Amino acid sequence: YYGYDNFRPMQGDIISSILGGQDTVVLMPTGGGKSVCFQVPAVVSAGVCVVVSPLIALMKDQVEALKANGITAAYLNSSVGQSESQDIGRAALSGHLKLLYVSPEKLLGEGFLQFLKRVNISLFAIDEAHCISSWGHDFRPEYTQLGALRQHFPSTPIIALTATADRLTQRDIKTQLNLHEPRVFLSSFDRPNINLVVRPGQDRLGQILDFIGRHPQDAGIIYCLSRKTCETVAQKLQQKGIKAGYYHAGMTPNQRADAQEKFLQDDLQVIVATIAFGMGIDKSNVRWVMHYNLPKNIEGYYQEIGRAGRDGSPATALLFYSFADVMSMREMVTKDVPPRQAQLNQAKLERMQQFAEAASCRRRILLHYFSEDLGHDCGNCDICRNPPITFDGTLLAQKALSASARTQQRVAINLLIDILRGMRNQAVLQHGYDQVKTYGAGQDLPYLDWYSYVHQMLNDGLFYIAYEEGYALKITERGQQVLKGQLAV
Repeated sequence: YYGYDNFRPMQGDIISSILGGQDTVVLMPTGGGKSVCFQVPAVVSAGVCVVVSPLIALMKDQVEALKANGITAAYLNSSVGQSESQDIGRAALSGHLKLLYVSPEKLLGEGFLQFLKRVNISLFAIDEAHCISSWGHDFRPEYTQLGALRQHFPSTPIIALTATADRLTQRDIKTQLNLHEPRVFLSSFDRPNINLVVRPGQDRLGQILDFIGRHPQDAGIIYCLSRKTCETVAQKLQQKGIKAGYYHAGMTPNQRADAQEKFLQDDLQVIVATIAFGMGIDKSNVRWVMHYNLPKNIEGYYQEIGRAGRDGSPATALLFYSFADVMSMREMVTKDVPPRQAQLNQAKLERMQQFAEAASCRRRILLHYFSEDLGHDCGNCDICRNPPITFDGTLLAQKALSASARTQQRVAINLLIDILRGMRNQAVLQHGYDQVKTYGAGQDLPYLDWYSYVHQMLNDGLFYIAYEEGYALKITERGQQVLKGQLAV
């Protein structure tokens, strides 16, 4: 296995696909071993593998790790001076380089593609490929121009890799990169060793101290929204004798590198950070991750909790939640962005809110978001351990599913509820929805009850939201089973 004793699930197949010259898409959770999938083909193939990565810190870490293993690698981005860039260029031309990491800006910059045409390129690897989708959670406009690679290098295989991509983003990756009949490898997004817990956001600091007191030896990460909160929380922990540091974008590169190094070397037990921390962080014994504030979307939450328990041993993801968080977050995600983006950000925040308020297995909700069905409750989340009182909602669910089906699955949540409640507003009358059979079928229930039930149906995987079709609710396969009376909920 190219010097490895064995590969993790799928790695061997992915490597074979690339060595066979096929375009390849890889969806693999954080810590699943994505880098190996392009690094091995790069080392055994003639020529240079060009890796596109958006994060300068990540490039540096990966290049240093490769060099430590005796593999010739280099990176080019805004932090590299001219004479060093020229040396790297010569090494690439002479065939002395195996992997060259570049930022998208550098790749698409003046003359660089022309330079690459003189280099023998074995493979293009696009890391963090979800950045290409404007429907994704981390859209970077410069990524959309990477489609040009296929025109300039028609016969060079391209591998696109990401740890988080919902249904729409997966589609965008294939089409926007102009991939040719790509092989798609979808790893399970399930990390069964992570215990998922949500707690009310009262006295967060007290709860954190209590948790650390019960796990005094365990390393952990606390994610906060603002730089100021990071520093305050870290200082409060230090005052209690806990070895804590902070990490955010307002620090100098040296300060950040120092904090990261101390955490990796176990000189710090806790790091309090904004989301700038942890991209590609390779510390396998992080036992817990906390979110001091509600994350903006499920993708971000999933990626951040994925930094815990990479060694496969039990770990905890603890999220503090209050409605006040939702209000401040709503303002933050809609401020100074174009209307379409603001609407998308708000819809993704709502899905995050529904996860936090959920009354059913959290792991199933998380996996359903990434189009994966666990098929059973997980037993390793707070809801599974303390299930709320439930009632048979099959008839209610059938009413909502039927109303959606009778409108050709074209309506979003609020309009669906208006139809069920028999409202006579413009949106209902304009489309003739007052004529459908289920119009008024749920008029005995107030709006807020329906709102809660429809969100539970989303959480339960009976509906999904088609963002690209005006946020219309679409019925899943599981939803069809409920509608036909084959499944009770």
